Amino acid sequence: MGFKKFKADQLFDGNKFLDKETVLVTDEEGVIHDLVPKVEAGDDMIEIKGIISPGFINCHCHLELSHMKGMIPVSTGLVQFVVDVVQQRHLPGSDPADLEGLILSAMEKAEDEMLKNGIVGVGDICNNALSIHQKTKGRIYYHNFIEASGFDPSIALTRFQRSLEYYKAYAQFYSIPIDSNSIVPHAPYSVSEELWKFILHFPGNRIMTIHNQETAGENEWFMNKSGEMRSLYEKMNLDTSFFKPSGKSSLQTYVTKFLPNQSLILVHNVYTSSEDLLFCQSPVVHCQLFWCLCPNANVYITGQLPDVNMLVKNNCAIVLGTDSLASNHSLSILDEMRTLRSHFPTISTGILLHWATLNGARALQMDSLLGSFEKGKKPGVVNTDHELSFVKRLI
Repeated sequence: MGFKKFKADQLFDGNKFLDKETVLVTDEEGVIHDLVPKVEAGDDMIEIKGIISPGFINCHCHLELSHMKGMIPVSTGLVQFVVDVVQQRHLPGSDPADLEGLILSAMEKAEDEMLKNGIVGVGDICNNALSIHQKTKGRIYYHNFIEASGFDPSIALTRFQRSLEYYKAYAQFYSIPIDSNSIVPHAPYSVSEELWKFILHFPGNRIMTIHNQETAGENEWFMNKSGEMRSLYEKMNLDTSFFKPSGKSSLQTYVTKFLPNQSLILVHNVYTSSEDLLFCQSPVVHCQLFWCLCPNANVYITGQLPDVNMLVKNNCAIVLGTDSLASNHSLSILDEMRTLRSHFPTISTGILLHWATLNGARALQMDSLLGSFEKGKKPGVVNTDHELSFVKRLI
């Protein structure tokens, strides 16, 4: 078996930068064989300018919305964005056969983009089974988050059964379905108490995710049943007379529901407060938390970003996502890192790469294979620089 030997200006292993004289050795398929000093590597090295890193992990994507690129204008605010996605994702008036072909083609193009941008693993939100065709090509490792939503308690069973059917459609393509598929809540404002119970107690549901505190109105709704969520329910013709506010932020209201054997990826976190973080560190929260940042989607929808420095100060396990092409101009973790760097310049390249690699792999429980340069893993090999000015996939 042949080997490839990579020597870069700097080598980032998923955790930290290694000695500049370290050489990465892989087999022809990209499986990590060793990390050795340059003096032991021999002469047949591939010399690389810049940084070598494991492939990137996209912890939050909506591949199925790739056909919506450019359809929704920027700065609509979250409520109008949600309404637009619901109303426009099926392209009203179009032929169903044509629509499916368009969606499949857009997903293939979007996955091509992720591959080119060095992405090797994805946590993907699914509201239908259309992405199965693309995922079974095996070009990227996916964890499929089958989304369940329904704020009306009377439809909880119906909505869960629909999600369960999608789960079964995905599960048949995996030898151990629970390793790659979960049924998850969409957002705290779109899941009834009855639906929560079905989701949380679904057997094997150990990797979870939720859209969290993307707008101030989400907290206002749970605090005192006020704010912009009212207009969302009105536009959806939903009766909310049954709802009783908890008097707490949305995160503090629902995070205690998750079970000790579950890990939870909280996505967006734009209006997460220091009080929320303190609460999440208390004994009443039993699940393991990861905090997913999708800054380009935040800029696209509301123009607001989370307090990333606060998350760092509180030692939050941060990971990165792209969200969808309905709310982003690209599917590039490098672009997300660049946006974070521009708004939070004190965050180092090494920290950003750690979030984009090993932390992301841990959040999706793919770290036995991806996220770091360790013998036996196949994490992909990408090339970038300290300015994050480019990304090139080497393996």
